[in-house]
Amino acid sequence: MDFQRSLLFVALGLVLFLLWQSWEIKQQGVVAVSSEVSVEGLPATPSPTASPGSEAVPGAPLPEEGASPAQMTVEVPGSQLASTGRIMVETDLLEAEIDLMGGDLRSVRLLQHTILTEESEIPFTLMTDSGDEVFIAQSGLVGRDRDLAGNERDYPNHTTQFSASQPAYRLGYNENTLVVQLEWSAPDGVVYKKIYTFHRDSYLIDLDFEVDNLSNTKWNGHLYSQFQRSRPLDEGGFGLGRMPSYTGSAFYTPESRYEKYDFDDMSEQDLTLKSSGSWVAILQHYFVAAVLPQETVNQKLYSDVLPGNRFSIGVTAVSPVTVPAGEQGKISSRLYIGPKDQDRLEAAAEGLVLTVDYGWLTPISSPLFWVLNNINKVVNNWGWSIVLLTLLIKLVFFPLSAASYKSMAKMKKLQPRLKTLKERYGDDKQKLNQAMMELYKKDKINPLGGCLPILIQIPVFIALYWVLLESVELRQAPFMLWIDDLSVMDPYYVLPILMGASMFAQQLLNPTPLDPTQKYIMMAMPAIFLVFFLWFPAGLVLYWLVNNVLSIGQQWYITAKFQKS
Repeated sequence: MDFQRSLLFVALGLVLFLLWQSWEIKQQGVVAVSSEVSVEGLPATPSPTASPGSEAVPGAPLPEEGASPAQMTVEVPGSQLASTGRIMVETDLLEAEIDLMGGDLRSVRLLQHTILTEESEIPFTLMTDSGDEVFIAQSGLVGRDRDLAGNERDYPNHTTQFSASQPAYRLGYNENTLVVQLEWSAPDGVVYKKIYTFHRDSYLIDLDFEVDNLSNTKWNGHLYSQFQRSRPLDEGGFGLGRMPSYTGSAFYTPESRYEKYDFDDMSEQDLTLKSSGSWVAILQHYFVAAVLPQETVNQKLYSDVLPGNRFSIGVTAVSPVTVPAGEQGKISSRLYIGPKDQDRLEAAAEGLVLTVDYGWLTPISSPLFWVLNNINKVVNNWGWSIVLLTLLIKLVFFPLSAASYKSMAKMKKLQPRLKTLKERYGDDKQKLNQAMMELYKKDKINPLGGCLPILIQIPVFIALYWVLLESVELRQAPFMLWIDDLSVMDPYYVLPILMGASMFAQQLLNPTPLDPTQKYIMMAMPAIFLVFFLWFPAGLVLYWLVNNVLSIGQQWYITAKFQKS
């Protein structure tokens, strides 16, 4: 097989690989049938049924045990969650809404990550309790304590009616923290305070439950924190103008590290794991919401399937917290709700940066992003950062590229002699191939010499593809002129057209295939790539364009130098 045929297979293979990746991610959106399974040897418990306008109350965990997913998860009927009043919260980064029903975090809008509309820019809504796609954060306390009379103790959960001293909170200009406090008094005299603490320039939210045990018996209870999420109507993936992205849950433990657990996984089997230093999260393109670990606390990770095509995943402490009668105690948790900003994720929790998922090419993608990010810190323009990164990659692969182009130059110089052989042997392919191999051997030419270096560079390209696709830092990042967002397609298709033209120019520098069919296919490759790249992110097309221009210059120089020798 000659060089041109090998190059053709490489190009087609690259396109097919990118399409296959898109298809694979799309398949994660297929709805599966839910099934009940046992949890750590206990019989599966059906989710409690809620009557219209109400929510079932989560059951209490067994002593020294966290609640099972079925016990912890609450069914909410209908498309609209129950609401009894909202507290509006605004910081420098977030607009949030906390409902007095359970003290749930019902809405989060990201002020620094906007959506462009025809009329204006509006904050990106990451969490909401309205519409077809529900995404909220719930938390509460559960236990099985009884008073001296044998009556079960009431615990505040996400069905409890809290009260607040004011309807709105706003982070002051000179303030670094904003505290939102909810309160509920139980019939047995225990006073509970649910406290959210927001921080300036941070997507971390502290969640504390303060327990003032005014009863006559000791208090024991567990904290749980969970997300409830609808299966999205559009999970990204395959199709023109749509880039593949994962929407679903994930978890982390020190033992298993980072693992995805999508909605189909939840439908097939409830998650049940015990670990310390663990977290659970809901992921979508560019953004993540996570319940972060409590230090030194052994936790149970759980999931459950809810009616209405909804799912929940959460964390609960295994061992209860004890507060003696007449004393006060506090149970704490943390949330991260915001963009997949790698610096922020690294600082938030161990392993949380893995939610920026580059797949099996992470060992290549992570260093590429590190270099790209550090270049941007100097030039302060992600577009020029991509240009400079491309230049660095070309310098690293210069010896391989030089070998490739030198091999092409030798093949091009050999073209007249190969054409003579073809005319001599006609349709006798066996004799033709034998004569060609003898000619390659005599002139010390490896027909695959120009292809193998390209094969080595392909993983780098695919790795950069995922860097540009997964990095929220490039979302709405402008370059220059009409390119105001490198993460989406070029609105005027200028970059793809220039890229296609550069590929065509490269074809003119390459040796012409002897086989007419191969010749036509190779000449069609720029048009094929042009069609696909019309909908690729502008940042990726920019990389390919700059790489082609640099390759053309390098190939022209090496070819001209070789022909003079």
